Amino acid sequence: MMHPSPSTPVAPAPSDTFGPMLRAWRRRRGASQLALALQSGVSQRHVSFLESGRAKPSREMVVQLTTALDVPLRQRNTMLLAAGFAPVYRESSFGAPELAPVRQAIERILQKHEPYPAVVIDRLWNLLQANEAAQALTVFLFEGPPPAPPPGKSPNLLRWLLDPKALRHKVANWEEVARYLVSTTYAEILADGGEPKALAFIEEIMAFPDVPASFRRLRFEERPPPVLSVDYMVGGKALSVFTTIATLGTPQDITLQEVRIECFFPSDDRSDALFKSLAAKR
Repeated sequence: MMHPSPSTPVAPAPSDTFGPMLRAWRRRRGASQLALALQSGVSQRHVSFLESGRAKPSREMVVQLTTALDVPLRQRNTMLLAAGFAPVYRESSFGAPELAPVRQAIERILQKHEPYPAVVIDRLWNLLQANEAAQALTVFLFEGPPPAPPPGKSPNLLRWLLDPKALRHKVANWEEVARYLVSTTYAEILADGGEPKALAFIEEIMAFPDVPASFRRLRFEERPPPVLSVDYMVGGKALSVFTTIATLGTPQDITLQEVRIECFFPSDDRSDALFKSLAAKR
């Protein structure tokens, strides 16, 4: 599959769509025209003219404004197309040769996190890479090899947690965890511009049983716990974990901007001992 790059010719979208997109992103970020002008070094008058369509941006101006608004790289390409320019940011395969240094750095993180699980996922929870501890955890949770994903799809952590045929019934606090993950994923997708593929993923996971529309909204708790753990019960053994998520600091590739490194930690001594016992069996 080919992805847009600075050297790939792409037919531009109608140029009159840039102004509404700029206005939408400015409002999404809660910025006034004056605030955007000050942040980007562009006059407020020119920002107003761009939003109304009375002025057309240069390629450099699109990059300047979208950078000031912290627009995701995927959406910056869309706005460049809307302004009549070719995309700037490429979307490489995670296994592409030019990403080798980044993959090596991520591999070091995964290895150093042993004996605890660590995985690499994309923006839609698709599994890209896992350390040995994560593979052992997967076998433990499924009590054997995990099921093959649907044709044309990758193993997906959120699908596993929501699917009654996967891990749904092994999560003791499933409703709390499912609501949190669905609502935060939905909020992030909207914050990133509501890209159609991402919205289709939300509709797909909302179709699982016992996933009501209300899960799109995070329920308010007066005294929430410091961190939400996922509590599993598998074959009479309890396992409680929480995770941290890291991203790359200076991505210039869409794939790398959307990569997440999720590291699992035991929530209690019993879970710590279980992770170490799984490591001892490898």
